Amino acid sequence: MTRKLLFILLCVFALLIGIYPLMYAFVEPKHTFLATKTPQILQNTIWKTAFITHIVFGGISLFIGWRQFGIKFRNKHIGLHKSIGKIYVGCVVFSAVSGIYMGFYANGGFIAASGFISLGIIWLLTTCFALSYIRKGNISKHQQLMTYSYACTFAAVTLRLWLPSLSALTGDPVKSYLAVAWLCWVPNVIVAHFINKQRLKSRKTALQL
Repeated sequence: MTRKLLFILLCVFALLIGIYPLMYAFVEPKHTFLATKTPQILQNTIWKTAFITHIVFGGISLFIGWRQFGIKFRNKHIGLHKSIGKIYVGCVVFSAVSGIYMGFYANGGFIAASGFISLGIIWLLTTCFALSYIRKGNISKHQQLMTYSYACTFAAVTLRLWLPSLSALTGDPVKSYLAVAWLCWVPNVIVAHFINKQRLKSRKTALQL
């Protein structure tokens, strides 16, 4: 029951934040993340292209990725599972690469930049390796790496939970942002590790029965 509730919460957050990029079509830039950027960066065509690429494709990967973890859905609609997976991988590649580029311009200097760049690299690698393993027919490794991949994707949600919470607690949005550059994804990856560990344990128990 607890597991189902957590999965439902994950889905709700993924869907809500997945449509977040639409905000930029209706809200003035001064009321968004763009207001924190200098005029020089906002006039940089490459950065603006990377930003749009990152939020649009990242939003799509978040919006559709959760569906891949439903066992019943996956077994019943394997063709659709594969199609969604291909879209997910493509979106992650575009969003991760553009995110890595944007990381070099992150507010907060080296600490924030290294956090977001590390996230982008791990996100990209886990997704690409997951694709490689499924092509080799190694379903177990594919599932493990996709769990890590979506943990990184879900950083879009946890960032928006951590930042206002820490800012309210500390009263220091700047230092909170530095911490969130790491907090938005490191705990997610740790949780993914324990999920994979539990899944592997369950499989071994099933084989022994």
